[in-house]
Amino acid sequence: MTSRKTPHLRGVATTAALALAASLAAVTTSAPAGAAPAAAAEPSLVEPVLIGHRGASGYRPEHTLAAYELAIEQGADYIEPDLVSTRDGVLVARHENEIGGTTDVADHPEFADRRTTKVIDGRPVTGWFTEDFTYRELRTLRAKERLPQVRPDNTAYDGEERIPTLDQVIKLARREGVGVYPETKHPTYFDSIGLSLEEPLVAALEKRKWADADDPVIIQSFEVTNLRDLDTMVDVPLAQLVDASGGPADLPGTTYASMVTPAGLAAIATYADGVGAAKNVVLPRDAAGRTGAPSSLVPDAHDEGLVVHVWTLRRENQFMATNFRLGTDPDAPGDLAAEARAFLDAGVDGIFSDNPDVVAQVMDETTSQE
Repeated sequence: MTSRKTPHLRGVATTAALALAASLAAVTTSAPAGAAPAAAAEPSLVEPVLIGHRGASGYRPEHTLAAYELAIEQGADYIEPDLVSTRDGVLVARHENEIGGTTDVADHPEFADRRTTKVIDGRPVTGWFTEDFTYRELRTLRAKERLPQVRPDNTAYDGEERIPTLDQVIKLARREGVGVYPETKHPTYFDSIGLSLEEPLVAALEKRKWADADDPVIIQSFEVTNLRDLDTMVDVPLAQLVDASGGPADLPGTTYASMVTPAGLAAIATYADGVGAAKNVVLPRDAAGRTGAPSSLVPDAHDEGLVVHVWTLRRENQFMATNFRLGTDPDAPGDLAAEARAFLDAGVDGIFSDNPDVVAQVMDETTSQE
């Protein structure tokens, strides 16, 4: 357990309270040679929090109880379950509703005929889908590493863990004294097949008495309509996810670029309390793939009372801007500590990371210097 757990749990409650108020009002290494750390844009709105992205998924297969437990041990303030539905309406933690890449379903001959092709958010996807299985059937499967070529060490844990339910993740978080940061995946698609995500999500939070504004819960989505619905259903803070390209699947013609303008952020503030931004939206990259000065997103969001959480910091070179890479092997560790410092310097209020231990150490150092 890292030393930052107690002070940053206070940050969890502070973040939730300030975010709700805004809504109602409307490891350590030196930087690589030549690295240009971002100049500080402004202070963060609240004490920054650390989110274990799908758990400590840099070290264990993602969205397993083992990954969540390790993230907590490494200092995460929140653990993040991506939520999809089974055929019988049970919310489970998977990155996508297609589970061929994250479970051993292909090794189960009894499910061979479930393999199919579906159109998800306008894109054809082939594989096995959670909505075609009951929860009892899903319990017979075991999780495996999604990126075995990138993280071969994680494959040692293949086959050890079941797919966890949202309720199991909430119980773990409550027991260990951290928050949960669930993401609704493809909510419009699930609505279209009669498996709405919002009602069972709210019911799960209410069952565990974690549905109030000051509870350590933040719900996130790349779509807009379901966040607007959730704003009328539950009091916990909400976060609008934005990518560096494209737009929300439920609003054709709307781009994420338009949503991070001052006018777009003002619109987000009418239903959400924060923005979950892709890294490049906060620290844009030049033609050489290097980060430079921060964009105006963080100060513009803060002007609307919105916190900004950035995703996703991973230790492998291939996921970093070129000025944070070490060597040429795309799968080798880069300077994740330097990258984390750059985003904290840019004023972000939270960081999603696959490697919470590295970011926790940087946050500890930053706090001790204040």
